[in-house]
Amino acid sequence: MTTNGDCSENFFAPALTRRHLLQVGGLSLLGLHLPGLLRAAEQGTKPKARARAVIFLHQWGGPSHHDSFDMKPSAPDAIRGEFKPIATNLAGVQVCECLPDLARVMNKVTLVRTLHHTMKNHNSAGYYSLTGYAPPSDDQRLRDSNDLFPAYGSIVDRLAPARAGVPTFVAYPHTISDGSVTPGQHASFLGKAHDPFFINQDPNSPDFRLPELSLPDNLSLERLGNRREVLRLIDRQTELLEFSAKARGIDAHYQRALTMLSSPAIKKAFDLSAEPDAVRQRYGRTTYGQSCLLARRLVEAGARFINVYFSRSIGGQSFDSGWDTHGFNNHPMYPILKKYLLPITNQTLPALLEDLDQRGLLDETLVVWVGEFGRSPRINKMAGRDHWPQCYTALLAGGGVKRGHVHGASDKIGAYPASDPVRPDDLAATMFDLLGIDPKTEIRDALNRPLPISSGEVIRGILA
Repeated sequence: MTTNGDCSENFFAPALTRRHLLQVGGLSLLGLHLPGLLRAAEQGTKPKARARAVIFLHQWGGPSHHDSFDMKPSAPDAIRGEFKPIATNLAGVQVCECLPDLARVMNKVTLVRTLHHTMKNHNSAGYYSLTGYAPPSDDQRLRDSNDLFPAYGSIVDRLAPARAGVPTFVAYPHTISDGSVTPGQHASFLGKAHDPFFINQDPNSPDFRLPELSLPDNLSLERLGNRREVLRLIDRQTELLEFSAKARGIDAHYQRALTMLSSPAIKKAFDLSAEPDAVRQRYGRTTYGQSCLLARRLVEAGARFINVYFSRSIGGQSFDSGWDTHGFNNHPMYPILKKYLLPITNQTLPALLEDLDQRGLLDETLVVWVGEFGRSPRINKMAGRDHWPQCYTALLAGGGVKRGHVHGASDKIGAYPASDPVRPDDLAATMFDLLGIDPKTEIRDALNRPLPISSGEVIRGILA
């Protein structure tokens, strides 16, 4: 899709030029400099881009693979759980009986059944899941910091941004946390200019809109441009080049917001009211359902990496939170799974996959459905299934991965990988590779140390 031919490119050219000057003149404050950028661009052989965009559906709390995509019906009662498996349209593959609509689209997806790591706390595992980098320690007190690694989308924005006027990295509708904000949701040491375009609103709300994309009635783009010119004059007089990296990041945020004000494609993408009611109902009139519909519209508008957070909190007894289905008496995991978590997944995920496919978008859009870990094989009599990073499942579809494929196998009780183990690092490398970005490309941290964007290996066995 292309944006309409308006005056936006000429209107913002001076600010973009100044931004480039700022970057060249002072990127050392961010740990980046021109030789380093050139070296990063020259490293390795650039892979062929198979995906134009990634929709990263983060299932905060940790879904149970035993109760969804890797059931063990022959295991003892304390392991196989309450649910029964059902056949899918992919020969030899079964899923939970609560996922009948997903069962009929399994020929579109790849299941990776052997993700594993050692982080048992939500914040540390969540950071690993959102960045592909293992945290320095498995500590629930892990705090967000610019010393930690950037989010996937921020790296994409740095190395392979969307076209002008379109946000590369969009994240919504929550900031996820467990006691404290979970690291890995922003650009970290890459600088604020590469933070996501973050939306803290409910797309299912009747009054969903983005104020930053709407001008007041008494303020035209022409007047806004005049104000910007005044700011430029002030900037020159106050020697903005001497300002901090943070100030430049704020300037970049402001520039991006102004650019999107004049982008019909972006304003159109956020107008969910333009969708037929049948389509909105198909996705589900829930925050998650409409968030996934918005993701499809953002892909059409040209966004490259979209984080959709299933919930704000890890989970609990209420039927409006995440996948942390343990810690309470009387096995509340089963009512929560049966009445909320599995039904909403069963409706929304296949709706997104089918909609993308019907519109000819799935082959160039990689959909990744994954949590920060799985759940334990053995059901705790008092608390349900506990945290289990040693083996869990991710679902991938489109964007250059095989259709109707299962990668790896867990052991007979779903405790550990039995073949073809995969780490979050490898999933990260695969996503970058599919986007046409060499996973070995280096970026520089705040101390100017070179770091590859992924320490993993591309999962070649799942590529189409």
